[in-house]
Amino acid sequence: MADVYTPATVGKHPCPECGGDLQWNAARQSLVCPYCGTVVPWSKGQEADPGTGVVEQDLQAALKDPATGRGWGDGDARREVKCQSCQAISVFVDGKVAKRCDFCGSPSIIEHASSNDAITPQSVLPFKISDGQVRDRIRQWYGSRWFAPNRLKSAALTDTLHGVYLPYWTFDAQVSARWQADAGHYYYETESFRNANGQTQTRQVQRVRWVPAAGSLNHLFDDELVPGTAGVHAKLLRQVEPFPTRTDLKAYSPEFVRGWTVERYQIDLHKAEKINQQAMGQQMQALCGRQVPGDTFRNLQVDAQYQGRTFKHILVPVWLVSYTYGARNFQVVANGYTGAIAGEQPYSWVKITFAVLAVLLLILVAAMLSQ
Repeated sequence: MADVYTPATVGKHPCPECGGDLQWNAARQSLVCPYCGTVVPWSKGQEADPGTGVVEQDLQAALKDPATGRGWGDGDARREVKCQSCQAISVFVDGKVAKRCDFCGSPSIIEHASSNDAITPQSVLPFKISDGQVRDRIRQWYGSRWFAPNRLKSAALTDTLHGVYLPYWTFDAQVSARWQADAGHYYYETESFRNANGQTQTRQVQRVRWVPAAGSLNHLFDDELVPGTAGVHAKLLRQVEPFPTRTDLKAYSPEFVRGWTVERYQIDLHKAEKINQQAMGQQMQALCGRQVPGDTFRNLQVDAQYQGRTFKHILVPVWLVSYTYGARNFQVVANGYTGAIAGEQPYSWVKITFAVLAVLLLILVAAMLSQ
């Protein structure tokens, strides 16, 4: 019988000077009291249950019984709101209340009832890049957008920069696969043909000799990432990944998220598992395809057996700028740990038109000079 999925518990860490709740400060890489300014370095010894650390959870057990036994560590202080525009669900721990959606800027946000069966995060990757550092990088990014409208910089940078913890799922699996395929080996034959003038010439023509092939492959998938967010555009997230979840995760503690916006996952464990299964299947097809001898292959069939599947529900840090230009909304996303940036932008058709005309003019001048 599978073990019942039971996440670890966490505790509070009050300020040693005034008793206020400590918060994580990205610039100082320490816990800081928002009331008296006391700085408390973070260490593993401060975790509520240091013996558990960052733990992989049994996937099949959690799919059968996803109920959490822990909560977010701050009792009734947690509130959830849902954006009526982009549908993102934000979680606020200990007193912070949103007036606008951090993901799209819409004021249309409503209270959202917490789900008792929601799986709460077991691990968190704390912010490492401070707001000052990311503002400089975003300014550099804007400065490199040559075909963006001139008003873009002032329109985007006047909006508030938000630090957000996004929900992610990580999956591990040990895979044993057997494959079979037709391996193709190139060879060349000489054939004769007549050219446009009726002359007989020869040329080399590529042929393929097909032979059966088979083999096996063992592979370990470690911390394969599946975003659980609805608030940040997926294509931007893929550009700012990876997050160092294999080495730098910390066991969840409310100090890390207190004072920050946290998005509640909307891709649940069942959906995320299916996305991960499909992605692993595609990767196994590619890995087995590389083992097929010869120059090409066809009819590849892979029989993969997955064992030891585990998962974690984690929070990862991003800095987010959402702005409206014209009638459209755009996002700029920065990895809150590595600083990698990806963004969307409007285009100035005036600049593009002048650029095209300039290129045509250069071509015309070059043609005139060559005569």
